[in-house]
Amino acid sequence: MPAPRREAHPGTQDLLRAVFRRHPAGVAVITAPGEAGPVGFTATSLASVSAEPPLLSFGIAAGASSWPAVSRAAYVGVHLLGEHQQELAARFARSGADRFGPPTAWREGPEGVPVLDDVPAWLVCRVAGRVPAGDHRVVLAEIAHGDATGPGRPLVYHRGRFTGLPE
Repeated sequence: MPAPRREAHPGTQDLLRAVFRRHPAGVAVITAPGEAGPVGFTATSLASVSAEPPLLSFGIAAGASSWPAVSRAAYVGVHLLGEHQQELAARFARSGADRFGPPTAWREGPEGVPVLDDVPAWLVCRVAGRVPAGDHRVVLAEIAHGDATGPGRPLVYHRGRFTGLPE
């Protein structure tokens, strides 16, 4: 039986945001096929979960425009962005943006998943589970296909902006 939902202590939501603004995170774009076309969003919550089986996780807001497609998708795409892709990260983070229109370069990849071009690494993953977590859902996904040989140094999100790593 799940624990009853508790209200957050006053100020803890702001504290969470303030602490994680100081925590640099890699930037990924998650994609999925949708009934009306591909969907995608920028995520900084990507994490490696298990080597056996090879699992990763990411979070998505339950109210996000991409959630309905992700909630039904058997497979999703995970794209690690390079520092040369700050505009792409911003486009996929912006509400109402035409994420797959020009200048986004992409193709249909394995399992019908949209795969972005020119990324340092991409994966197509089978969705293994979706776990409610507050106002988000945590998606667990098992790696099925991918390529880690693309160009570029990693893109990082830190202090509210996209940036590259210092040399």
